[in-house]
Amino acid sequence: MLADLRRHRAQALMLLLAVTVATATMALGLSLGDASRSMYEQTRAATAGPDVVALSGDTGRAVTSALTALAGDPAVVAHHGPYRIVYADLTTSASASSRVVVHGFAERPGAVNRPLVTSGRWVRPGGTVLERGFAAALGVGVGDRVTIAGRSYPVVGIAATAATSIYPWAAQIGPGGGPSDSGGLAWMTSSEARTLASSRRLPVTTAIDLKLRDPAATEAFREAHRDPDVRVDFHSWQFMAGQDTVILKDSRPILVVGSWLLSLLAVTGVAALAAGRAAEQTRRAGLLKAAGAGPGLIATVLLTEYLALGLAGDALGLTIARLAAPGLASPTASRIGDAAELGGTPVVTATVLAVAVAVLSTLRPTLRAMRTATVTALSAAARPPRHRPWVTALSALLPTPLLLGLRLTARRPGRAVLQACSTATTVIAIVALLTLHVQPERGYGLLSLFAAGNAVAAPTSWLVGAASAALLATTALTALPARLAARRPVAQALSAETA
Repeated sequence: MLADLRRHRAQALMLLLAVTVATATMALGLSLGDASRSMYEQTRAATAGPDVVALSGDTGRAVTSALTALAGDPAVVAHHGPYRIVYADLTTSASASSRVVVHGFAERPGAVNRPLVTSGRWVRPGGTVLERGFAAALGVGVGDRVTIAGRSYPVVGIAATAATSIYPWAAQIGPGGGPSDSGGLAWMTSSEARTLASSRRLPVTTAIDLKLRDPAATEAFREAHRDPDVRVDFHSWQFMAGQDTVILKDSRPILVVGSWLLSLLAVTGVAALAAGRAAEQTRRAGLLKAAGAGPGLIATVLLTEYLALGLAGDALGLTIARLAAPGLASPTASRIGDAAELGGTPVVTATVLAVAVAVLSTLRPTLRAMRTATVTALSAAARPPRHRPWVTALSALLPTPLLLGLRLTARRPGRAVLQACSTATTVIAIVALLTLHVQPERGYGLLSLFAAGNAVAAPTSWLVGAASAALLATTALTALPARLAARRPVAQALSAETA
């Protein structure tokens, strides 16, 4: 097997690369949800995240009293607030602008909702701390200055929290309890936030963070505190963990479907190369039969090379998926920690995929080699072309290059079908990406291509261009090796062993 790998390095590398990419894509698609939840849980543990955040778009003593009364419930073991949330606009020194909600916090955080400072320091008078995902999106760091509601503030720190959804959904509710705009989160001292709101007459929401005796009883707590006189929204930690995965709703099906397409490309491409080695495999099977080997041993010997490469590609793909999961599971940098280890389902599914690609790529030539008689296999002569009168009559009318091409296709129809499937798969993937690109935006991200009944079709010119580009690429990739082969001496080419 090792000697065969050295002789056919390009084919081995192609199978290894194809399986690696396909399994990495499949594992990522199946594990993103678990990775996102794991990173939320780590952020929640590191920041003493609340079990429930209660928010009211109304203002006044009645609202403050209602929120404060929540902290007196026996089910609540700790709380933070009530505190004010101010709605404003933020502009960076590079003229990037965004909506922002400003939380007024104490200079020394309490027992619940303690944002973890990842850079710089916590809030101080005259300065602001930006949420980690928000700062990354703006390209702002400690020491930069930002303008909030017309006032300039130095960024004294960058922090992470599990008390809000990830950027850009930090607002949670809008002014007056209505819908919220996309935006980020900033912290100031309580007095700074109060001064900012009053001086600029900005909208304000009041919130309180609650830690429950039973973190799983968030739904029961919300139902027990419905008050028709005071509008209060309850956001549980389960809701925020689920909200983190909303941004991944298009990524997961794209990765899974993409891995299927990549696997089909791998099977068709490697199978075409394996078909070119049919004579070599047949002769090897003949030698094994002559030595007394049975069908099981022959199949094992012929498949071992591909299975070994498939499993090696599977291991590489799973490693890449494990390393890439944190970045993909938290694309806005709002969460901290490492993604969880890949679960059993992604590992098993990716491994089955790798084995299937390896087996399907070489199954046909292996079966042919096993069925060939020993004497015929040892001779390893080239298969004579079948005489097809209709092909002869049709090709006789064509120019010489097309005549030869048609006869080669008729002699090896299996390879032609594999090439057609490979090209079709590539065009399918390109068309899917173009269609996804033209979907209108609905809030944050692309309209979901997999659930929308009003999806927009890509322009016809784009589709024609994609098909034409695939045809030109196929032509170029075919012409280049043919051109290189044409430089071989005639005597060497005629004496070469053909399949």
